[in-house]
Amino acid sequence: MTWGFLRDLLSGVNKYSTGIGRIWVAVVFVFRLLVYVAAAENIWKHEHDEFECNIKQPGCENVCFDHFFPVSHIRLWALQLIMVSTPSLLVVFHVAYRENREKRHNQKLYKSAGERDGGLLCTYLVSLILKTGFEIVFLVLFYKLYNGFEVPHLVKCDIRPCPSTVDCYISKPTEKMIFLYFLVATSCLCIVLNLSELSYLIFKYSVKCYLTRYIKKHQDSGDCHKSETTIHNRAAAAGQFHDSSLSLPLNMQNEREKNSLST
Repeated sequence: MTWGFLRDLLSGVNKYSTGIGRIWVAVVFVFRLLVYVAAAENIWKHEHDEFECNIKQPGCENVCFDHFFPVSHIRLWALQLIMVSTPSLLVVFHVAYRENREKRHNQKLYKSAGERDGGLLCTYLVSLILKTGFEIVFLVLFYKLYNGFEVPHLVKCDIRPCPSTVDCYISKPTEKMIFLYFLVATSCLCIVLNLSELSYLIFKYSVKCYLTRYIKKHQDSGDCHKSETTIHNRAAAAGQFHDSSLSLPLNMQNEREKNSLST
């Protein structure tokens, strides 16, 4: 199986991620994808052929293997890698939509097509929630399908067409169990990184909204204070003008009285 498309996808998402998101990309690419391709895939490569039971009844080994391993560990691991990576396509598609929209209108509509604000921020948060959900779902699947994260050396099978209870042996159980623990550890690490990034973005956006409202509120109150001061000054000026206009006729009347007395 070729994993070039997943590598290209992770490289594209890395451009629009936060610092925590880039750590997540590195963990998925190095500790999950490369480990899968370089080592884990070969360990489970011939698991059906190496599954042996102590009876040669035709069909017995097949039904026992299908009972204990309804889905191969390695195929479920591959499906998990694909599912936890594909929500990042939402971010890539949204950025591509923004770029195409700017080309169609032939003008700059955004500060930057990859800037996490508005709709792109919501898309980014949704992708984080989906990735976290897929991680948890697959961990539960691993636990439920195989009765835990351990690989036993021996399993007992009594399913038809086996004539009686037979012992079946799994190849390389210790090695497989080590890789399963590694899978669980990296999945839990990715969950922690996704939740940390989700919390960081929500906190950052909340602080930004609060500061914007706070600044706007103080600007509005400052404008109101300025307008009240202007109105008060205008009223005071109008009052002074009114007093001076009243005093002028009184002065003229006094002058007339003085002139009449002198005559």
